[in-house]
Amino acid sequence: MDILWTLLTLPYAPVRGLTALVKVVAREAESQQYNPVNIRRELEELDRAAAAGDITPEERDRGQQQVLDRLTRPAAGTDRTPPQREGGPRRPAPARRGTAGGRRGAARRGRGGGP
Repeated sequence: MDILWTLLTLPYAPVRGLTALVKVVAREAESQQYNPVNIRRELEELDRAAAAGDITPEERDRGQQQVLDRLTRPAAGTDRTPPQREGGPRRPAPARRGTAGGRRGAARRGRGGGP
């Protein structure tokens, strides 16, 4: 069956290869975007440009805010933070007590509470 499937989907091999390549490039670009070395370099470049007078302090502050915003918001296409309900943060679910194989489960099945 695998040989038949391979032969039938052979014309789509370039598309699958291109899709895999795009995924690899996107993953690498995202890792570079969030790399601490690159972020520090961007912030240092903004400070250097402001010290040299190439940009105003307000432009430097705006650039720094953009870099920090990029770090704090989730990447496009990913949901890194769970949605918040109105009324504050979500509380963790309470821990459940007992299991189906525990004493309660055994008692319900009519075997008594013993081992």
